Amino acid sequence: MTNKTAEAFHFFRAWLAEPLRVAAVTPSGRALSALMTAEISADTGPVIELGPGTGVFTHALIQRGVAEPNLVLIECGSDFAAKLRVRFPSARTMQMDAAKLRHIKLFDRTLAGAVLSGLPVLSMPARKVIAILDGAFGHLHPEGAFYQFTYGPRCPIPRSLLDRMGLKATHVGHTFANIPPAAVYRIRRRTPRRASAQMLRLQMSPADEWPSAPGRPSNDQ
Repeated sequence: MTNKTAEAFHFFRAWLAEPLRVAAVTPSGRALSALMTAEISADTGPVIELGPGTGVFTHALIQRGVAEPNLVLIECGSDFAAKLRVRFPSARTMQMDAAKLRHIKLFDRTLAGAVLSGLPVLSMPARKVIAILDGAFGHLHPEGAFYQFTYGPRCPIPRSLLDRMGLKATHVGHTFANIPPAAVYRIRRRTPRRASAQMLRLQMSPADEWPSAPGRPSNDQ
C-alpha cells in the first residue's frame, strides 16, 4: 500500500467514524490545495491551519515557502493530530476544538498572516462558527485573510453573519479537478468591528440556525 493510498484509507475510516467532523470521504487533491494556498508565500508570515486532517494543505503551504516552524496546526481528532506531529515535527500541532482558539496564546510578538480552514462549517451551529471566526481574526494581523473551501455553490458562511461581524467574503476560485469539485473563499475584515463576539452571542437566541438553502448539497463544506 502506497503512502497516498494509506492516507486516503485513514481519512475514509475517520469519516466513517465521525462524518460531521470529517466532512469529506477523501483528502483534498492537489488542485484544491493549490487554490487554497495560491495567495500565500514566505512573506505571509505565520499561518494557522484549522482542521488540517492528514496535512495535504500543510504540505502545500511548505511548498509555497512557509517555514514549518511558522505553522500552527489546530486539529480536533487525536488520530490526525498524532500523524501531523510525526509528519511535520517542526510545526506546532495542537489537539483542540477550533472554537476555543480565542482563549489561547499562539504567538509571542507577532500575528498570523493567514488562516486556512478545512472545517465543515455548514454542519456547525452558528454560535460555533462565530467563535471560530472571532478566535481566528483575534490572531490575524489587520490585513490577514481567512480561507475557507466549500463543495457548495456559495460561501458556506452566510452573508448576514459576515455583515454582523464586519467581515466580507470574496470568491478566490473554483476547481473541477477535485473530488468533489470545490471552491475557495477569502474572508477579510471589512471595517473595524463595532460589535464584539459576546454581543453577537447575546443577540442570538438558542433557536438560531443557518438560513435555509433549498437544494443545497448535503456534503457542502
